[in-house]
Amino acid sequence: MAPRNSCYAGAMHRFAPLLLAAVTLIPAHAARFEVASVKPNHAAGCRGRWDFRVSHGILTAENAPLRRIISRAYGLTDDRVSGPTWLDSECYDVLAKAAEPVPDSEVMDMLRGLLEERFHLVAHRETDERPLFALVIDRGGHKLRAWKDAVPLPATSGDGRILFAVRHMPDLCERLGKVTGRAVVDQTGLTGDYQIVLTYYPFGSAITDPADSSNDIFTAARVQLGLRLEPRKGMLEILKISGIDKVPDRN
Repeated sequence: MAPRNSCYAGAMHRFAPLLLAAVTLIPAHAARFEVASVKPNHAAGCRGRWDFRVSHGILTAENAPLRRIISRAYGLTDDRVSGPTWLDSECYDVLAKAAEPVPDSEVMDMLRGLLEERFHLVAHRETDERPLFALVIDRGGHKLRAWKDAVPLPATSGDGRILFAVRHMPDLCERLGKVTGRAVVDQTGLTGDYQIVLTYYPFGSAITDPADSSNDIFTAARVQLGLRLEPRKGMLEILKISGIDKVPDRN
């Protein structure tokens, strides 16, 4: 049975006329980056840390697996991009600039166009049953602070931990989905504005204090927020790749 409240854009009701075919065509892209550089990164072999940032019309990616670049472009988690296995083992550096500052959503549209132009990406959307996480309130109740009672954010430490803060439950689900690599659906029933601050160690990082309550995203969400991620299955929109080049066209 499909979850009721997906935190991701592209919810099932948007594709109701296409449910019988379960396929949606990818729209054309009008806007293009003014300048864009895409280069393979063979230095770390996709084993080192990666980075992906968007700010004021500028997109930068460093040592980013191609599957991750594609998932960011389409607003999906990595597991919802279906394609060749080498998408995880081939990493790239990307520097792209719009002609002027534009919203992040427009940058993502430009990135989709860049993927089609440089990698000759051909893809369509389908619906399929996939593993996901349901975000629920833990047995002891949630620990979220109302936005009106917000306090200054704690300082980040230099021991490998990552801190992020969001205001609404859909934003939290989206961030948790990117961290866990699976879609996260909101089943907390919480609809207010909160100061949601979460500090955790990213997967594969060295943990300096094994007793730290933020040693992984699942423990951090339960201990710091009073929220639990439960594994489930549900119908989700996926991006199915039917054609893509490993070597991008020259800049």
